[in-house]
Amino acid sequence: MVTPKNLIRIGVMGTHSTGKSLLMRRIEMELRARDIPVQRTGHLGRRAALVPLPKMQNHTVDSTRWVLATGIADEIAAAARLDDAPVRVVLADRACWDALAYFRAALEWRGEAVPRTDREALHRLAAAHTPYDLLFATVLDPDQPIKPKHDYDARYRTLVDHHTHALLREENVPYVRVTSDDTSKALAIMQALQLCGTEALV
Repeated sequence: MVTPKNLIRIGVMGTHSTGKSLLMRRIEMELRARDIPVQRTGHLGRRAALVPLPKMQNHTVDSTRWVLATGIADEIAAAARLDDAPVRVVLADRACWDALAYFRAALEWRGEAVPRTDREALHRLAAAHTPYDLLFATVLDPDQPIKPKHDYDARYRTLVDHHTHALLREENVPYVRVTSDDTSKALAIMQALQLCGTEALV
């Protein structure tokens, strides 16, 4: 029987096009090279659009609830697919708190509010999820170019970055800031590998 100590959960969150998926892919590659069983979740935004549900600055209570619930379900399913090994790793590309940051940013962008009961229900859903063993939050660098095909609203992108870090501070959630600097990314990958290496000795 696999004990909870065997499972390591690493998440990433942050505004769009700040290197979240690339960071998770690089960590996944390094873990696989060390023969550590790993599963990576993702593509929540793309799947939400297929439902279809509002995205980005149009996020609603329902779309946020869907992203939260689906992301949590994906992480549980990913853990279940891993073999019984000394250490198993789930990489969550968009940790659950990410959905709340995007929602808060959408409300500010539109200048709207929602009932307190809705806000609290979404918060309870995120807070009830098992804490991450390591959580990264990317930092927006407005000087970094993005692909021309991405027609992002610059103000909303900035608001998501603000709410990402504000939310984590408010909730006292331990996290590691990852900037666009290559050294910052390399250190993040090293932290993930060290965590998995330490756990593997338990």
